[in-house]
Amino acid sequence: MNKIENIQMVDLKKQYQHIQEEVDQAVLDVIRSTRYIKGPVVAGFEEDLANYLGVKHVIGCANGTDALQIAMMALGLEPGDEVIVPSFTYVATAEIIGLLRLKPIMVDVDPLYFNITEEAIRSAITPQTKAIVPVHLFGQSAPMDAIMQVAKEHNLFVVEDNAQAIGSDYYGQEKTRKAGTIGHIGCTSFFPSKNLGCYGDGGALFTNDDDLADRIKMIANHGQSRQYYHDRLGVNSRLDAIQAAILKVKLPHLDAYCQSRRKAADHYDAAFASIEQITTPARSSYSSHVFHQYTMQVPPDDRENLRSHLDAQNIPSMIYYPVPLYAQKAYAPYWEAGKTLAVTEKLCDTVLSLPMHTELDSNLLEYITGAVTAYFR
Repeated sequence: MNKIENIQMVDLKKQYQHIQEEVDQAVLDVIRSTRYIKGPVVAGFEEDLANYLGVKHVIGCANGTDALQIAMMALGLEPGDEVIVPSFTYVATAEIIGLLRLKPIMVDVDPLYFNITEEAIRSAITPQTKAIVPVHLFGQSAPMDAIMQVAKEHNLFVVEDNAQAIGSDYYGQEKTRKAGTIGHIGCTSFFPSKNLGCYGDGGALFTNDDDLADRIKMIANHGQSRQYYHDRLGVNSRLDAIQAAILKVKLPHLDAYCQSRRKAADHYDAAFASIEQITTPARSSYSSHVFHQYTMQVPPDDRENLRSHLDAQNIPSMIYYPVPLYAQKAYAPYWEAGKTLAVTEKLCDTVLSLPMHTELDSNLLEYITGAVTAYFR
């Protein structure tokens, strides 16, 4: 097969081309309106997303990391309070906890689904524990029914980090709900590569709690209850109108985008089914998978050689994440020296993500899977 050029981990250009006319018009409308901050476009997107998610309140903000910070501030947590987080995740999940002088308590994850577990949470609870941050990693939800039960028993807050799983359905014991709408607060990022991404930075918080929604709105806008009246310590974190306009155009396509990603994942799964060195991503029975990433596992001795082999064929790949959160220098003060977590260590040594986006056609998929298969065979 001839070498294919310009393969992307996420092909945003082709995705844009399908909706170019709508996006261009939406952006021009905002520019001509001169309502660049807040305004009707932002409010309209927040309402649309709330209706899609089935949640009472959506509050836009500047990015996903800000969303996590605003959530922690809205809950009234105090310095020294402990917040349980998975050890296998992007740094932002714990970064905000440290910045607010809270204490991140990092626990191991499920070896199949890579998400935090009820058992790990229970083993980490102390009298200082005040919150849990389940991360819905790579596109499927953590076991939220069990997590919410633990939280109820111990009077803990739950902040869902839903940056990678927007659009995912959680099949709960009582009803099906969207990931990010089950805990006290849900947070997401609209970073361009996300399943629902804007063309810059953006984020949002979700909640069904009216009082929390009011606090979140104030905190995100300098703590103001009304202009020039500051009732709380706040920050300046706003989703701008141009990004909201782009997201408003893209939101109706989100389910189709997720389905395209699942179709690509199905192709990968089938192609690698007979290769014993590859462990394809497991899909839980309690959550749909929207495949923000397609993250398989390969033997540590093969991973860098496979990456080099793919790179020679112009196929990008990524390692999410190569170092356990607790092994990062910045988090040493929160961790017992010499202690390790077995599943996290194994995942950091074996995970490898292949291109995953809405524009992966059969030609590209055959090329990528053919290159992977050729390496192992």
